[in-house]
Amino acid sequence: MKLLIITQKVDINDDILGFFHNWIEEFAKHYEKVTVICLYKGEYNLPENVKVLSLGKEKSVKHSVFDKIKYVLKFYKYIWRERKNYDNVFVLMNPEYVILGGLFWKLWKKKIALWYTHKRVDLKLRLAEKLVDKIFTASKESFSLPSKKVEITGHGIDSAVFQPRNQKSNLKNQKFSIITAGRIAPVKNIDVLIEVAEILPSSGWEIKIAGRPILESDEKYFERLKIVIKEKKLDDKIKFIGPVPNKDIAEFYQNGDLFVNFSDTGSLDKAVLEAIASGLEVLTSNKAFASVLGGEIFIEKNPEKIAQKIIEIASSRENKSNQLAKYIFENHNLDNLVNKIINFYEQIA
Repeated sequence: MKLLIITQKVDINDDILGFFHNWIEEFAKHYEKVTVICLYKGEYNLPENVKVLSLGKEKSVKHSVFDKIKYVLKFYKYIWRERKNYDNVFVLMNPEYVILGGLFWKLWKKKIALWYTHKRVDLKLRLAEKLVDKIFTASKESFSLPSKKVEITGHGIDSAVFQPRNQKSNLKNQKFSIITAGRIAPVKNIDVLIEVAEILPSSGWEIKIAGRPILESDEKYFERLKIVIKEKKLDDKIKFIGPVPNKDIAEFYQNGDLFVNFSDTGSLDKAVLEAIASGLEVLTSNKAFASVLGGEIFIEKNPEKIAQKIIEIASSRENKSNQLAKYIFENHNLDNLVNKIINFYEQIA
């Protein structure tokens, strides 16, 4: 069996999409040949049976309309030239590629699957749903368009990468490290974390925020956050450390004591699952986790209550995350996810 993968970026150093490098490696273990078409090609280290073809965004600066036309033409060139080198198609997150190639793949009798985890439903997704044979998503909250084609697989957390840390030495002499990671955006409610910091004791803790703004609205939000932190004289306690490459994010988690997440996305945030798998205590106000893990990690988005809970966790220094890590490995394991996708293709072969 041979597989074609369509993704936005192949780059082991990317802080957002770098995780997919591990997915490609896992697919390569099960397929004779894997061809990857990506919009942007960065650094990668993949098995010999993987071929990576870029549409060329890494060579463009302006990304003009002319550039976008070139990307589309090159996309068609690749799916035609490589058509005998793949039996099935797997598209990550971008339904527009299904729209561009779907009719051709149907004509060539290629089976099409889409991975999609976002509550947004637009015309592109509705059209793609008609063309694909299967839609894989991480949880029931991760896909809002009703469809009989949807299969819930859990997130693909690589258990070889995200593992509980070794216990820190000299805990009494170290600051309690509160961390979070992800896109810096209003939906992530980092301002709540600043309110929490005001309530915490004056010493003995630190906050590290990994991530970056993406949209223009994110940039404005980021600037406001920095101003507020400075005004409240918390700049020696709260640090923005910038984006952390996905290949280094496990180490970032393992050097923390508590991972916090106050996101309003309404779906299972992969960063929370990675943090749990890495052995951290976790607090989240994301309601999607309330139904999955109940009171274990869910907390209302109330700065007073959050601060009190953090103080309790910091005082006990008793890590209870290993019980939750078992849930992650059973329900959100990368091996299991890839096997479910492969089984789908094999059933219809």
